[in-house]
Amino acid sequence: MNISQAATRAGLPAKTIRYYEDIGLISPHRDANGYRSFSENLVHKLHFLARARGLGFAIEDCRTLLALYEDSGRASADVKAIAQEHLAKIEAKIAELCAMRDTLTELVHACAGDHRPECPILNGLEG
Repeated sequence: MNISQAATRAGLPAKTIRYYEDIGLISPHRDANGYRSFSENLVHKLHFLARARGLGFAIEDCRTLLALYEDSGRASADVKAIAQEHLAKIEAKIAELCAMRDTLTELVHACAGDHRPECPILNGLEG
């Protein structure tokens, strides 16, 4: 199938697929005329990458996960370690976002929102 069909089936833009090829994440077959040709197996890998990226895995993590996926002798502990590291990053980001929300909530509640020039939000941003 061509790149447009593969993109539709994998749920990715064709531009993303070209990028994945440029960085060596995938290697579609090239026909005699130079056009990319995508097998069912490659579309399945593209879908795998789309799902991994949708979960926030970095490109290099996706490269490692894809290699592990293709390795029938892999240890699930290797996969779990990558997922746990990513999960820890997500949890840290959630904690950071919660702290931001709490601070901003306090500032918004402290502001009267009237016509006076005093503004606790600006004072809070000032530090």
